[in-house]
Amino acid sequence: MNAEDYMNIALEEARKAQERDEVPIGAVLVDSKSGVIIAQNGNRTRELADPTAHAEVLVIREGCEKAGTQRIPDCDLYVTLEPCVMCAGAISFARIRTLYFGAQDPKGGAVIHGPEFFNQKTCHHKLEIHSGIFEEDCGQILKDFFAGKRNKA
Repeated sequence: MNAEDYMNIALEEARKAQERDEVPIGAVLVDSKSGVIIAQNGNRTRELADPTAHAEVLVIREGCEKAGTQRIPDCDLYVTLEPCVMCAGAISFARIRTLYFGAQDPKGGAVIHGPEFFNQKTCHHKLEIHSGIFEEDCGQILKDFFAGKRNKA
């Protein structure tokens, strides 16, 4: 499998999140050596009544639990939207090897926007970052979701 295949799975997780009336963001955690998917999920903040239940955090939690450790440096993370500062922190603390994300988030993103988390002196983890994989599709699902919310109001 390649980056596009994993991002397609993340997009499917985003669609499932949308069906649950969650903000449609999906994530996939992959073993970088074998290419095996370790965890996949979408946002579940409303379902779990947990503001930290972002897709990225959920797959990192599952990956760490399966590995039996707090750090998973041999894992790559694919997510449909640029991670927020909370998720960037989790990615750093988990020592994720490579981050791939689809759409940029100028309002709430923390990787290439806002605080640029991984460029801060206080961030002790440097990782490889790739953006723009299926950027249009990843962004469109969010635009459609929020347009639907505005039309219902």
